[in-house]
Amino acid sequence: MKKKYVFGAGFSIIFIIAVIIIISNLNSVSNLFAQDSIGASKPPVVISPQVDAMNNAFVAVSEAVLPTVVSINVEIETSAGKNQFQDQFKDFFEFFGMPQDEGEEQGKRRSEGSGSGVIISQNGYIVTNNHVVENAVSIKVKTYDKKEYKAELIGTDPLTDLALIKIDASPLPVAHLADMDNVRIGEWVLAVGNPLGLNSTVTTGIVSAIGRGELSLSRDKDGYSIENFIQTDAAINPGNSGGGLFNLHGSLVGINTAIATRTGTYIGYGFAIPIDLVRSVVLDLMDDGKINRGYIGVSIRTVDEVVAKSLGLDKVEGALVHNILKDSPAEKAGVESGDVILEVDGKKISTSNELQSTIVMKRAGDKVNLTIWRDGKKINKTVKLEPRDKDTEIASATKGDEEKEEVSSSVDFDKLGFTAETLNKDIKENFDVKQGAYVTKVKRYSLAEQRGLVPNGVIIKADRKEIKSPSDLKKIVDSKKSGETILLHLKYKDQTRIVAFEIP
Repeated sequence: MKKKYVFGAGFSIIFIIAVIIIISNLNSVSNLFAQDSIGASKPPVVISPQVDAMNNAFVAVSEAVLPTVVSINVEIETSAGKNQFQDQFKDFFEFFGMPQDEGEEQGKRRSEGSGSGVIISQNGYIVTNNHVVENAVSIKVKTYDKKEYKAELIGTDPLTDLALIKIDASPLPVAHLADMDNVRIGEWVLAVGNPLGLNSTVTTGIVSAIGRGELSLSRDKDGYSIENFIQTDAAINPGNSGGGLFNLHGSLVGINTAIATRTGTYIGYGFAIPIDLVRSVVLDLMDDGKINRGYIGVSIRTVDEVVAKSLGLDKVEGALVHNILKDSPAEKAGVESGDVILEVDGKKISTSNELQSTIVMKRAGDKVNLTIWRDGKKINKTVKLEPRDKDTEIASATKGDEEKEEVSSSVDFDKLGFTAETLNKDIKENFDVKQGAYVTKVKRYSLAEQRGLVPNGVIIKADRKEIKSPSDLKKIVDSKKSGETILLHLKYKDQTRIVAFEIP
């Protein structure tokens, strides 16, 4: 009996020793695995509270604004052939969401397109680009929560490339509209939309410029356009069209509309319609589905250094009036060709597109006070805006007549780079003038070409003095010293034009 107890006690001791060994080995294995774990135990850099706050700001803005941006899909029917936007802007500008051809049937083309939009009211109003929904036979909207709705087209404004649609849903998350006066060059912005089929995409950048114009993104048949864009380097691609550009407060500062590109995709510059213009257009469309836009009836150009010098302006600012439309509000108010519009209702005008965007936010029937520079002093003119009928331009660049007339007694203005001839009877009748110098030729790469002089127009004034003949003009030009300026007033068959030179 004692042997059995001894054996049992020995076995127990052996077992305990074996367990200790196993546990020891397990600890060794555990230590081995611990030594082979991946990743560092803590980040290598401790960021400052300011950087962390900036990071959190971007996250907060993204979370706040994403629900206000929708995806738009359209079915479009157009006439067979090239799309006018594609044909006009394929070399430089890409309008987003342009459809891809799916075939033609009996002179019609059915295609699909996509873009983005921003919710601006709880009961379903959404702003987008006109080119996203243009010629659409059906419009479908998908919200951030992946719900789909059929949308109704309320109205469009091709000149600003804006459109208003509505879905039957409520309540919806609504974007907050910023105050354009507080938008600054250099501030951070987020572009939100659905580029390249990638829903709910956020990109960041800064406001690169404000008041960017003369891009020829959209013009009517008369050459009129409304362009006063916010430029940004936030990445924007096809499909972003109609999406929102937001500041770090989460406020909507613009509607993304176009990019500068040679490839069809983002290369660094995007353009958004400023929120003050968006607000004005949308309110009109909500009222009755159309634009109640007023016009003043002038053709203008931005004042440059040469024009400012020739007119005695202290600063390079304002919009130079080339042409006054007959029976227009401007003509009735006494605005003249050669005037420089410096202010509208006390707001300074630096460029021609700034004047355009200011007037376009006014309605027909409104009165505006213009501060004008004329004959070396400021004067004021009150203009009552009238409805814009028959595609009449508010303000646009002008083109000279292309039809050439043959006349005699030519005078070469070699310093400037053009040739002028005396007026014959036909020219006097066609242009309704009694005297002047008829421009027959503008040399390529000359100063005249650079300054925008085009042939087939009659120079009727120089420095606001009447010109009787080419020789009369020659005397004035020859009397000018190098560095001095001369301001030419030309009349074409359908318009007038102002061209300024600095004598070389």
